[in-house]
Amino acid sequence: MAPETGGFEDRKPQSDEAHSAFTPPPGVEQPSGPEEDQPTSEFALPRGLAPETPVEPEGSAFATPSTYSTKESPPAFTPAQGFPAVSLAKDAPWQDRMRTMLRMPVSERPVPERVQRQDDSGPAVPRVLDLTLRIGELLLAGGEGAEDVEAAMFAICRSYGLDRCEPTVTFTLLSITYQPSLVDDPVTANRTVRRRGTDYTRLAAVYTLVADINSEDYEVSLEEAYRRLAEIRRNRHPYPGWVLTVAAGGLAGAASMLLGGDMAVFLVAAAGAMLGDRLAWFCAGRGLPEFYQFAVAAVPPAAMGVAVSLLHAGLRPSAVITGGLFALIPGRALVAAVQDGLTGFYITASARLLEVGYFFVAIVVGVLSVLYGGVQLGAKLNPEGVLNAVERPVIQILAAVLLSVTFAILLQTERSTVLFVALNGAVAWVIYASIAVTAGGSTVMATAVAAGVVGLFGQLRARYEHTSSLPYVTAAIGPLLPGSATYLGVLNIAQNNMDAGFTSLARAAALALAIAIGVNLGGEMARLFIRAPGSAAGRRAAKRTRGF
Repeated sequence: MAPETGGFEDRKPQSDEAHSAFTPPPGVEQPSGPEEDQPTSEFALPRGLAPETPVEPEGSAFATPSTYSTKESPPAFTPAQGFPAVSLAKDAPWQDRMRTMLRMPVSERPVPERVQRQDDSGPAVPRVLDLTLRIGELLLAGGEGAEDVEAAMFAICRSYGLDRCEPTVTFTLLSITYQPSLVDDPVTANRTVRRRGTDYTRLAAVYTLVADINSEDYEVSLEEAYRRLAEIRRNRHPYPGWVLTVAAGGLAGAASMLLGGDMAVFLVAAAGAMLGDRLAWFCAGRGLPEFYQFAVAAVPPAAMGVAVSLLHAGLRPSAVITGGLFALIPGRALVAAVQDGLTGFYITASARLLEVGYFFVAIVVGVLSVLYGGVQLGAKLNPEGVLNAVERPVIQILAAVLLSVTFAILLQTERSTVLFVALNGAVAWVIYASIAVTAGGSTVMATAVAAGVVGLFGQLRARYEHTSSLPYVTAAIGPLLPGSATYLGVLNIAQNNMDAGFTSLARAAALALAIAIGVNLGGEMARLFIRAPGSAAGRRAAKRTRGF
C-alpha cells in the first residue's frame, strides 16, 4: 500500500550515506537464500505489521501545531531560581509604573489588567497603535524626553490590553511593535515627527488624556480618545503673537536688571529683544531654517549695545547685550538633550545636542558680526565689566520672578502654572546668588545646586498633578542661563583674544550642562526617595544597564 504523498511530497531526498549499511550498492543484486541468512536492519518492521498512520502530515518545524491554542497555552519556562517579584503599586503615578516595566525584560513583566473594557473582543490593534503614535508625536514635538514618551506610549497600549508591545523613540521617528503571541506575526507601525513647536498648555492636555486612559476611574473608548486628541490639536495657543513679543522684551529687560542694569537699560534691552523677535518671525514666515532665525534675532540686541557704547549714554552695554542673549539661549532643548543622554537614549541625545550646538553657533555668529563692526568703529566694550558681580537682592529677586514669568509665557504655559514657576525661579536665583555672589563660591557648583532644587520642586509638583515636569522646570531655570559667559566669549573673539574667547565659551557650555544635569538629578531624587503609599518594593526592576 503506497503511502499518502500529502505530507511527504516536499521532503528532501535521502543522501547516499543515509541508506542502510546492509543495502547492497547499485549494480549488485540482492543475494537469494533463506530469510535468516539475509542481513536486515534492526529498525525494520517485521512482516505482517503495518506502520502507524501519522496523526497529522509532516510539515515545517516552524509551523504552529494543530493542538496549540493561545488561550490554553502551557506555562512558560521558569528557571529554578525563579523571577524576582516586582511590586507595582496602583497608587504610584503611571509614569513610574510604566518606566519600571519598560526597563524590565519582556518575560518578567507582570500580566496587565485591561483598564479600558469596551467588549470581549477588544479594540482593533491598528487603531490602538495609531492612537499611541499620534499621542507620542505630540509629546515628542513638545520637547518631552524620549523616556517619558516611551512610558506614555507603553501606558496607552497596556490600557487597551496590548501587553506585548515595544515602543521605540528617536529624534524624529516613533515606532511601536505589537506581537500577540510567540507564534503570531508582529504588527509594527511608525510615525515621523516633522514639525516641532513649544506649547506646554497642549503638552499638559495630552498628559491629562494619557492619565485618563490609564485610570480605572474613567472609561475612555478609542472614539473618545480620538475626539479629545483632535480637540487638543485644534486648540489655539493661550497667548497671541504680540504677547509673546512683549514677553521676549520683558525677559531681556529682566535679565539686564539681574546683571546690574537700571530702568533705562531695561527699556533698551527690551526694545532690542522685541525687534529681534519680530525679525525672527519674519524669517520664519519666509521659510528660512531656524539657524538663520536665531542669527537674525541676535543682531538687534547686540546692535543696541554697540549703539549705547558709541553714544556714550552712560549705560552698561554689556547688560543690554547679555539681556538679549538670555531670550535666545535654547535652555529647553538643552535640558531635554542631557536628560535623554542620562537615561540611555544616546542617539536622540546626540541629535538634540547637535541641534543645540547649531543654535548656539547661530547666536554667536549674529552677535559676533555686530560686535566686530562695533569694535572697528571704536565702541568701548570692556570685558571686565561683565565679571563684576552686583548685589541688589530685592531688585534681582523681582527681576528673576519677571524673567521666569515671561519665559513661561514664551513657552505657552498654562496661566495656572505661572505662579508656581515664578516662585521656583525666585528660589533658584536666591540659591545661586547665595553661593556664587555672597559666599564667593564656584558659579558652576552654584548653578548645578540651584538647578537641582528647581528640578526637585518641579518633579514634586508634576507628581502631584500627574503631568509633565517641563512646565514647572524649564521656565524656572531662566535666571541661571549662561548669558554673561556667552557674551564675554563672543566679545573676546571680536577683540581678537581667541584663547580667552574660547575659554569663556567653554565655561558657558559647562554652565549649561550643569543646569541640565542639575534639573535631571533633582527629578531623579524625587522619584528615588518619595514613594507612593503601598509601594514597599524598591526600584530593583527599574535598574538601567551600567555598560557591562
